[in-house]
Formats: sequence, structure tokens, C-alpha cells
Amino acid sequence: MTAVMVSTMVLCFALTVSVAVSIGLASVLGIQATNAHMLISVKEMFNAINKFPLAAIPFFILAGNLMETGGISRRLVEFAKSIVGGVQGGLPMTCVLTCMIFAAVSGSSVATTFAVGAILIPALIKHGYPTTYAAALQATSAELGVIIPPSIPLILYGVSAEVSIGELFIAGFGPGLFIGLALMLFVHLYCRWKGWGKKDGDGRQPFGKAAWQAGWALLMPVIILGGIYGGIFTPTEASAVAVFYALVVGVVIYREIKLVDLAVILRKSVLSSAVIMFIIANAGLFAFLITRAGVPDAIGRYLEAVLQSPTLFLLGVNAALFLIGMFIETSAAIIVLAPILAPVAIHFGVDPVHFGLIMVVNLALGMITPPFGVNLFAACTVARISLDKIVPHLLPFVLVILACLMVITYVPQLSLFLRDLVYAK
Repeated sequence: MTAVMVSTMVLCFALTVSVAVSIGLASVLGIQATNAHMLISVKEMFNAINKFPLAAIPFFILAGNLMETGGISRRLVEFAKSIVGGVQGGLPMTCVLTCMIFAAVSGSSVATTFAVGAILIPALIKHGYPTTYAAALQATSAELGVIIPPSIPLILYGVSAEVSIGELFIAGFGPGLFIGLALMLFVHLYCRWKGWGKKDGDGRQPFGKAAWQAGWALLMPVIILGGIYGGIFTPTEASAVAVFYALVVGVVIYREIKLVDLAVILRKSVLSSAVIMFIIANAGLFAFLITRAGVPDAIGRYLEAVLQSPTLFLLGVNAALFLIGMFIETSAAIIVLAPILAPVAIHFGVDPVHFGLIMVVNLALGMITPPFGVNLFAACTVARISLDKIVPHLLPFVLVILACLMVITYVPQLSLFLRDLVYAK
């Protein structure tokens, strides 16, 4: 059964069949190969999405789209520019900082790419930055959307590996801020080396004025994250609060969302949510079948035999996840691999929360690496360029994230310090 499933999935990937369909078809053929009842497929696909925390996904996607249309993202850009926009390379730094703030609400890197990129990619081009650099920067910065909480991949890991989502969220701040600061330092030094961005401060608002105009937008992450860690509502309930807040601010306060816009916003959000949930359903069936076939136990025993130490285990897992992330969508990879790898990580003494951050940061690299990087497609769509042109400017960003990943992997306190502080046993 396992051979049939894996060979079918690989063949479908080679034929550029979508990830969800490839996984689903491989699972159905695997059931047929064992003469099991086909009702298993319906039952396990339903069980895979019949989990309360997953309700947060469509709500966070809708909140991100409301923020984009309602003027919240534009005001966050002006606020970030007032902080870092006055130095050489300030506009690229503004892109990174805006994505860090936007990530604290949207939970989705694709939503961040469209919402922030629609404003900053044209601005970067206007200030003389190459279009390919602007698109590569936006795609990379938006990756913070799945690392800084609330994060859809962290929710999926928590559900799949049975780890506290609250602990994962608080642990995500350290790696997210670390990567964000590393990217800001890199783009500043790179722009000084290239001689770009000497006039990035033109049109920058004073900090006080920008903070006042963005006040309602800046209050959003405070309410969402404060409510979660204050025990007022769960991460799932926070997603619904985010939608309500974004709707009120966009319609009543900023008055940039009209009734006719709601239909477009809802349609876009439904389509994005349906794609993710379809992947989750098929990946859940696939994970059930390979677990039933004993694949996780076999992989676990193999890793224990070959990788004798936690250091080697983490290095081997990072190398494997990096390659997997290039070809398999992040959500599907987490749902399939988390139940397999998390128990092995615990066996080697790796904290499951720390391992979850390693998985998410690593697989998030797949969003900015060809051939299936979703952030790349989104950024190229906004910039109106082809994917192949973005690669030369993308490579330095990938190397920066890889260096950050190594630090996150081998310095666990970067992830666990806040978790241990807030969730003191």
C-alpha cells in the first residue's frame, strides 16, 4: 500500500497535478490496493477537518483581506516608514517591519504578500529599486506571517502533533522577531553596498502623526494577542474577534470598505480557505493510512539508528524538510510529517514546542523557493513579472533565513524563553 501511495503521489507531482489532488488520489489508490472499504476515505477526511482550532484559518484569512481593503495595511506601512524610513534602505526595512506588524493579525503569508505588497512593491519601484528585488523582498518578508503568531501553520502543527497552540504562539515571537531584525539589518547593509535608497525618507510622515493615523490599526494586534494571553479568548475565538474588529474599523471608522466590496472580500476569502481545507482533508487521510501501515514507526526506528544524537537528528531533519518544502505545500507537509517526526524529536529530548518552530520556519522557506513557492507567485503577480526573473535577487534572502534557521535550531531558548516565562510549570 505504501509503495502504491508514494509512487502515485510522486508521479502526480511530476505531472504538475495540484498537491491536494495528488495526495487524495494517492490515498484512494492506497485504499484500493488493500481492498479496504472506501468509506474510510470519507470518514478520515471529515475527521481531519472536524477540529475546532481549524476554524481559525478561514477567519484569519478573512481578517487579512478586510485589513487590505479597509486601509489598515496602508496605515501600517506609513507607521513603519516613520520609524525606519529615514535611513538609507529605509523603504525595504519598512517592508520587513510592516510585515512583522501585519503578521501579528493575519496569520497568513500569502495574505501578507498581497496586502503589503500591493502598496510597497510599487513604492519600491518608484524609488529606483529593481522590480525583481522588490518582489523578492516582499515574498521573503511575508514569510514572517507564518512565524509571528497568530500563525496558521502553527495551528496546524499544534493540532497534528497534539501540542498546546497557546505555547506555540508565545514561542513564535522569539524566532519571528529574530528573523525580522536579521532581514532588516541585511537589507540596510545590502542597500548601502548597492547605493540604493538614498532618498527613501522622501514623503515620510513624522512618527507622531503616523502613529495617530494608524492608532486603530495598531490596536488590533494588541487586542488579539492580549486577549489570547490574557485568557479572555482562545486563539480560535481570537480569529473571529479579528474579523469583527477589521470590519468595524474598515466600515465605520476608516470608511474605506463599501457594501459592494464585501462580496468580493468574502469570495476571495472563501476560495483561499477552501483550498487550505481541501489540502488538510486529503493530507489527513494520507497521514491516517501511512500511520496504519506503520511508516512513522519505521521512520522513527531508522532515524534513531542512523542519527545517534540530537544534533545530527536536527541537522538531518532540517535538510529533509528544506527539500520537502520546495515541492510540497506547507500546510500539507506539516499535517503529514508532524505526527511522524514530533515523537522522534521527543525521543531525542527535543521540546515539541521548539521542534514545531523548527518545522514551521523551515517549511516556510518553501514559500520563497522555486518551483512551488506560493509567496513568489503572489509577489510576482503584484509586480507583474515572471518567476524566473526573481531568482537572482532571492538567493541572498534564502541564505539569511537559512542562517537564522540554524540559530533557531541549536539555540532552543530563543523559542522557549517566553514560553517558559508565561507557562511556568
